[in-house]
Amino acid sequence: MLDNFSEEYKKKLVSAEEAASLVKSGDWIDYTSTLGKPVLLDRALAKRRDELYDVKVRGNLIDGPIEVAECDESNEHFTYHSWHCSSYERKLCDRGLCYYIPMVFHNNAAYYEFFLNVNVVMVSVSPMDRHGYFNFSVNTGVAAPITRMADIVIVEVNEHMPKVYGGYDECIHISQVDYVVEGEHEPFDYNKEIKPTAIDREISKKILPYLVNGATLQLGIGSMPNALGELIAESDLKELGMHTELCSDAFLSLYKSGKLTNRCKNIDRGKGVYGCAIGSDELYEWIEDNHGLAAYPLEYVNRPNVIAQIDNMVSINSCVAVDIYGQVASESAGSRQISGTGGQLDFLIGASASKGGKAFICMSSTYEDKNGVLHSRVVPQFHGDIITSPRSQVYFVATEYGIINMEGRSTWERAEGLVSIAHPNFREMLIKEAEKQKIWRKSNKR
Repeated sequence: MLDNFSEEYKKKLVSAEEAASLVKSGDWIDYTSTLGKPVLLDRALAKRRDELYDVKVRGNLIDGPIEVAECDESNEHFTYHSWHCSSYERKLCDRGLCYYIPMVFHNNAAYYEFFLNVNVVMVSVSPMDRHGYFNFSVNTGVAAPITRMADIVIVEVNEHMPKVYGGYDECIHISQVDYVVEGEHEPFDYNKEIKPTAIDREISKKILPYLVNGATLQLGIGSMPNALGELIAESDLKELGMHTELCSDAFLSLYKSGKLTNRCKNIDRGKGVYGCAIGSDELYEWIEDNHGLAAYPLEYVNRPNVIAQIDNMVSINSCVAVDIYGQVASESAGSRQISGTGGQLDFLIGASASKGGKAFICMSSTYEDKNGVLHSRVVPQFHGDIITSPRSQVYFVATEYGIINMEGRSTWERAEGLVSIAHPNFREMLIKEAEKQKIWRKSNKR
């Protein structure tokens, strides 16, 4: 006979206002990630602004609005932090309303276990099932390690959260929850179509010949991975796998084309593995109750020695700029934080160690500033930009002008290769800078 978990549920059920009253001045609060944002609790906590001081809140890849950040320009009452900025959180950083937390994703659980305080966690979950479990849904990558370390665990039941299957830690039981909050929620509004550009498609065409049947893919966020997903869907490749930090609509395209089977994976055979998911309503419909997919904590998904076990593992991520030494900046433009370290370094290391594995860092060769001035993404040296991936770990670098392999290459070989895939308008300048820095071989021909 099943226990009557509904009685325990009723005893722990409180209003958002009652739950928010548990927060004290000086507390550290966690909102976890993505769709895990506790909308009702955030709103209720923001209403307590004038009676609270120095409350610190953490989140990641959360869409707006975040009420506790918006309600306090002074940071005197609430200070918001993100360990991977969404486009909304980036704008908060620009306004001085969000502070970035450097974090390598495979260490996410360890940070919380050994170094961070969590006085209260507030996390959205799917409705409780008859066995007493709430599902962390697309928030599985980060939620469980945070809730384990929290002094007080509050779950906000969101009727729109898709229920997902996982490898482990995709659920929390009512016995592990201190308080439950219910209420009506707006449907998720994530129908933001990210259209690939002509340059995205050109880079994708150059990557495609490096892929083999049976390869397992990790695709980062953005238009370039979507372009590659579309191109693969139209190709002759088959029996592909998924092992990715982020499950996006690119993987849905592969599945719909019949390319994504996960049958050739060395581990988690038959399962598409992911940590979180961000995308369209159709994507959320696909991952819900899907036994062909498995959500895992990032401590598993992003662990380099796990990734390395998968033969023909291919990692594809984007960046902001590369200097002629091969250092990669993917999270900032100058000192302006625009995203986060995320899992790029995790997958660079893991895919490089995979049998037949490859790791690509992709970028357009140029960008235009707000005044319409063209700039090179291959630069002589960084000045204030945050280095996401060190030159010692960078493998393939791709632009619309070609792909180069940086593994084991000397400084002049790196400089020569990067100049060859830079925009032609900037190559002479880059050569002169390389000569000044004594990393251009004297016998090289222009």
